[in-house]
Amino acid sequence: MQRVSPEGLGTESAVSASVDAVPASSATARPCPAWRQAGRLALARASDRLLALQQPGGWWKAELETNVTMDAEDLLLREFLGIRDTQTTSRAAERIRAEQREDGSWTNFWGGPGELSTTVEAYLVLKLAGDPPEAEHMRRAAAWAREHGGVERARVFTHIWLALFGLWPWQQVPVLPPELVLLPRWFPLGAYDFACWARQTIVAMSIVLSYRPQRALPFSLEELRGPDPWSPPRVASLAGRALLALDRVLRLYQRMPLRPLRAAALDRAERWIVDRQEADGCWGGIQPPWVYSLIALHLRGYPLHHPVIERGLRGLDAFTIEDDRGRRLEACQSPVWDTSLAIIALRDAGVTASDPALVQAAEWLLDEQILSRGDWAVRRPQAPPGGWAFEFDNVNYPDIDDTAEVVLALQAVDHPEPARMRRAIDRARRWLEGMQSANGGWGAFDADNCRALVRALPFCDFGEVIDPPSADVTAHALEMLAAVGHCDGDAAGHGLQWLLAAQEQDGSWFGRWGVNHVYGTGAAVPALVAVGVDREAEPIQRAVEWLKQHQNADGGWGEDCRSYDDPAWIGRGASTPSQTAWALLALHAAGECSLSVRRGVRWLVDSQLPDGGWDEPQYTGTGFPSDFYINYHLYRLVFPIMALGRCT
Repeated sequence: MQRVSPEGLGTESAVSASVDAVPASSATARPCPAWRQAGRLALARASDRLLALQQPGGWWKAELETNVTMDAEDLLLREFLGIRDTQTTSRAAERIRAEQREDGSWTNFWGGPGELSTTVEAYLVLKLAGDPPEAEHMRRAAAWAREHGGVERARVFTHIWLALFGLWPWQQVPVLPPELVLLPRWFPLGAYDFACWARQTIVAMSIVLSYRPQRALPFSLEELRGPDPWSPPRVASLAGRALLALDRVLRLYQRMPLRPLRAAALDRAERWIVDRQEADGCWGGIQPPWVYSLIALHLRGYPLHHPVIERGLRGLDAFTIEDDRGRRLEACQSPVWDTSLAIIALRDAGVTASDPALVQAAEWLLDEQILSRGDWAVRRPQAPPGGWAFEFDNVNYPDIDDTAEVVLALQAVDHPEPARMRRAIDRARRWLEGMQSANGGWGAFDADNCRALVRALPFCDFGEVIDPPSADVTAHALEMLAAVGHCDGDAAGHGLQWLLAAQEQDGSWFGRWGVNHVYGTGAAVPALVAVGVDREAEPIQRAVEWLKQHQNADGGWGEDCRSYDDPAWIGRGASTPSQTAWALLALHAAGECSLSVRRGVRWLVDSQLPDGGWDEPQYTGTGFPSDFYINYHLYRLVFPIMALGRCT
């Protein structure tokens, strides 16, 4: 859709240069309201800012910021491998110290409460960096940790890191035998019952836990001991009790495994890991399987100069950011996602479909389409490849969310090779339809990855370990199918039924990959309208009412990450640019041009920075609900542009 260029912007504006002007007679007859004119001025500034961030190769990528466990575990990996150096340690410690809260703890998201395991890991690496326990910041951290249960109450993954350095007994870590890779794919608790991010992690971890190595450190963590001794996890469910009993059996087997079987399992797990290393050295493009894969292969005898290890370590360096805040590691990178959202935003802003910047971005995306088969084909062997992944190099794990957004972006660009574009989009559609789960929804990476039993395993306290359909991914898939003219097909019909059934009693939708109900609702309403649901229909009107009821007094919208754990936080939190934009996108799709929309636009206008962007320290992206959150630095720009482009 072409947007009207606001008056007075001058010829320098990239948006102004590419937008059709409204005839003067029309402008005279219908003066532009002040709120809309202000929104268009803000839109032009923001769009110029976004265009300036495009990389020479045609793509966009902003920082993906997470908590300090990424930095702590990077140093612990380097310590384990014997490659930790003073400069790296000093710069990482600088960042970790800067993130400490007044009460001595570290948190999992900006403005959140302290988190015990994050605090324990941060304290450990600061001690490794040479910070004395008597230092004031270390005393505060230790006191907070003790008050909240000490190392005894830390999560299993933290206990594993401590055990690697002789700071926690291996006997108090759950057993994860590598023999699981030998289980047939249909067998419960096999590797493919886990989501792809957990699958890669547990295969590597099974090798580590079978070796139970120790690299003793010259200090202890006695000052972090809590008041009560460690005790095994307590579960109430029958499945949980059965799995705890299985853990006890596996502990007996761990002492005297069948040697031929154990050897075969370790060999298979090793090959499985090596086969899934990506071209840039990563595993899945994410930190947890990456670090455990390097440790596992090192334990299997791979020296530091082995090409697999060298690629892995070089890849970690490429995920590292060094600036005046210190040294920090991105948990993953999002160029495909960022580029797709940037194209959609700029088209909403009025940049023409044939603009060279957008054509170049579309060309880059076309080259990123994955035409090989990955782990997803285990459950969908008949589906033809054709998806896109999140990362630069992640061919084993394309995902439905990225694929949907890429297609929406490509549809908006006038590419000089339309036949090539149509072929790519058709491949993507067929792959996406093939990845639909049996219940009608879409998960992120796999189809029918819904076996909830694995959540009850004793070591699964680090976040979500399965990939069931979610409202936000399903909504994006439906919006894509509508855009390519397939909203009347069986896949869209089944998906629509699933999405309508997933609506919460209060009228909102849960947000799996963004925080939280504002994100889910912001995705669901545009999708429902796109596939033909009447704007006056009850599900859409209930969603509109929910959004209006949760608008902040300042005109914006916000939702705190704590909404995943405490219902009192649902739809509540300080206003943020991205979440305000999500709400506006839903209201616009529903046909709203009410006071709520005008107030939301005004909030975006008033909070815009001089450079055309917005400030957003809050974490509005979700990795694992309740456990891991993300600050996508481009969200604060692309989503407000979409909202201003559509609403003004």
